[in-house]
Amino acid sequence: MYSQISLKRFEFKALALGMLCASFCFAPVWGQGDLTVSKKQWMRLDETMATAVETLHLPSLSVAVVHNGKLVWSKSHGVLDASSKTAANPSTLYAVASNTKAYTSAALAQLVDAGAINWNDRVQDYLPDFELHDSYVTSELRITDLLCHRSGLATFSGDLLWYGTKWTSDEVLHRARYLQPASSFRTEFGYQNIMYIAAGKVIERVTGRSWTNCIQDSLLTPLGMERAALSTQSLDKFKNVALPHNELEDGRLASIEWVNWDNMAPAGALITSVEEMGKWMIVQLDSGRTENGRLWNAEQTQKMWSLHTPIPVSEFYRKRIPSMHFRGYGLGWELSTLHGYKTVGHSGGYDGMISRQMLVPEEKLGIFIATNSNSSVPWALGYDALGILLENEKDTPLLDFLRERKAAEPTDKLAEQEALEASRIPGTQASLPLKDYTGTYLDSMYGQVTIGFDGDRLDIQFDPTPLFVGHLEHWHFDTFRLHWDRQMMLPSGTAHFSINSKGTIESLDIDIPNPDFDFTELHFVKQ
Repeated sequence: MYSQISLKRFEFKALALGMLCASFCFAPVWGQGDLTVSKKQWMRLDETMATAVETLHLPSLSVAVVHNGKLVWSKSHGVLDASSKTAANPSTLYAVASNTKAYTSAALAQLVDAGAINWNDRVQDYLPDFELHDSYVTSELRITDLLCHRSGLATFSGDLLWYGTKWTSDEVLHRARYLQPASSFRTEFGYQNIMYIAAGKVIERVTGRSWTNCIQDSLLTPLGMERAALSTQSLDKFKNVALPHNELEDGRLASIEWVNWDNMAPAGALITSVEEMGKWMIVQLDSGRTENGRLWNAEQTQKMWSLHTPIPVSEFYRKRIPSMHFRGYGLGWELSTLHGYKTVGHSGGYDGMISRQMLVPEEKLGIFIATNSNSSVPWALGYDALGILLENEKDTPLLDFLRERKAAEPTDKLAEQEALEASRIPGTQASLPLKDYTGTYLDSMYGQVTIGFDGDRLDIQFDPTPLFVGHLEHWHFDTFRLHWDRQMMLPSGTAHFSINSKGTIESLDIDIPNPDFDFTELHFVKQ
């Protein structure tokens, strides 16, 4: 979960010590911030939000806009919880997920300013036990490599190690050595949450303090971000918190439980409001400068906002956003062009919550958008809203695209179901009695799953991930449909058992088609 937003079905992936203040220096001139926004444009943005909530079936949608160092506009539509109907407002807390990554990068920039680290330091100098599958990559991996998604691992590879599991961050990093690379080192973009877990560990080793305390003391507190949590375990002390939602098969919105992300916190743990994120955008647009001093030096902004890893501009983007002439990734930030401007941004994807941040440095303009559902609206509205504010609205009608996709969903789902049924081989049966499929199956990287039998069906438990509980329905031969027993974002999938030459079960392979977690990375051997 991109933890950047994932839209695989549309053929693309839309793609945070103590306080360290250095002496004042001049900030780079990003622009004069001469943009003026009319009342009509603000009304148009408000109208666009309201229409999106209604037509794209959102519980709530919240937006904050900053310009020239001030919060100039904020608005919310909808409710915290679809069942209670309590109204959301710009102070409502949402999970902002991968927007956390820029905080981790900024904390490392502070350490660079302090002379405690260099961007080009080898990761193993700080984390000697951290290994990747390739020994060369392990020895050559630098701090910058952790932050710009060029490790050679595929997008989201290894995310099943941390998502909802009992594994600590140290155990996640230890197990990452089993992940197979998808490309050569530093040659391709592969979005990586695990590398940011390692980046958080570098901060902890250098400062001797937890990542959470470092981010709180060096960034959140100086920025006055009082309504911000770095763990779901801290939510009890806050009021006005949105609940995450999924859309059920019948179209109803249902709230779901918060999933704790402590073991990957540097990659995506932040929970805050759009107005609080306004404070973050303001300091970003002023190159780390606040009223009381600097959080980081101006040259660090240039470092974080420079392209380190290119991302191809897909056919989708060429068609839908023709003014996007390049894409790439800096250190915790996505980079691209829009309407002739450089844009700096990021998306955040959490269970039942999506967010989008977009900055236009030349105009000292920033927008942050959040919703409490698994919807691509914040991604689309990020582009559409800048189109409104920069007076190029017709260039990026992405919300219209989402509405087209929404209207096509019933037909698409029917076609998918028909294709699934057509793939089934009728008149087959399992090779063995159901009881023979029970037992434990081990993947050396992830851990084990347990197959049980309750008298008429097989049950499955992914032991490291308490969330992953389901049952198996025979499909054909030794392939079963895997259905989850609790409401969450993952769809049903398949579980295939392999029989060896002795006629006994040898292994289990699972496939859950979804854009965020690759179950095919796992191969379970029967114990």
